[in-house]
Amino acid sequence: MDLNLDGARVIVTGGASNIGRGIVHAYAREHSRILIADIDREQSTRVQAEALELGAAEVLVSPADLTLPDTCETVVADCVEAWGGVDVLVNNAGWSKGEFLARDDDRARWQRLVEINLYAAIDMTRAAVAAMRSNDARGGSIVFVASEAAFGQIRQGVYGATKAAEVALARTTAREHGRHGIRANIVCPGLVVPEGENAVGSDSLWAGGKDGVFNDEQVDFLLKDTPLQRLTTAEDVANTVVWLSSDTAARQVTGQLVAVSGGYTMP
Repeated sequence: MDLNLDGARVIVTGGASNIGRGIVHAYAREHSRILIADIDREQSTRVQAEALELGAAEVLVSPADLTLPDTCETVVADCVEAWGGVDVLVNNAGWSKGEFLARDDDRARWQRLVEINLYAAIDMTRAAVAAMRSNDARGGSIVFVASEAAFGQIRQGVYGATKAAEVALARTTAREHGRHGIRANIVCPGLVVPEGENAVGSDSLWAGGKDGVFNDEQVDFLLKDTPLQRLTTAEDVANTVVWLSSDTAARQVTGQLVAVSGGYTMP
């Protein structure tokens, strides 16, 4: 099926590493125009080159800390200036570091989780909605990359709370702006281990190696409760994101949540 994303104007936040990189690659294969908004300039530039090799029509890099005031508006303005509007926003930027709730007493860390995982998504959504409402009545699509932690997972209390809030944000966006032709949906990935050293930059949560985030024993424990008995890849998540963003394939889909985890959760 032709997803009709050839030349689409796409913003991917956190697009430089792991899941975000996979999402950029997927839009590149659809020959979209992609703006990578990520704090890691070096890794973003590497992914920019990869996307062009995969067939992206154009790729811009906007090295941005989305937690800073006015940054999200600037990112959207860069897309509008370059291509005349925004068709797709993928709210993928996120950060997590697991800890048991009873031991998690670092309020500065809580605040950082809220700023990256929720406030940035709020700011980006508001800026993108304004641009999409000016798209000559074409509307647009917003895909929120949340997490299965939104449903309650061990060692993910505060992180999961920010992701559950993101689900509510997405559904509110869908209800409020459907009349403007704007769809909003949510993808909740399972554990996605980077495919190699080139899949992450120095600022990534995974930069210190896989075991610092999720060791083999924890992976085995997770797979025991996963019906498909395999880990989720960045490409798995990306394919779902691209499908949901397509007004051809998912024209009548909004406010919906899709878990991409091999059945580990079935919300």
